[in-house]
Amino acid sequence: MDTVQQHMLDSYRATQHGEVPPPLPGPHDWDVLRGIRRRIQAWTAAHRPPYA
Repeated sequence: MDTVQQHMLDSYRATQHGEVPPPLPGPHDWDVLRGIRRRIQAWTAAHRPPYA
């Protein structure tokens, strides 16, 4: 199942239960990837071997 199909299923279930549907997939994907990249860079900078 891809993200569009999952979103459609989640939206259907939300409407059946009278809940707010989830946000559309994709708008914040690049922000999430940038955040992960920053965390990895910070971790590697903090854990460099002493001889480097």
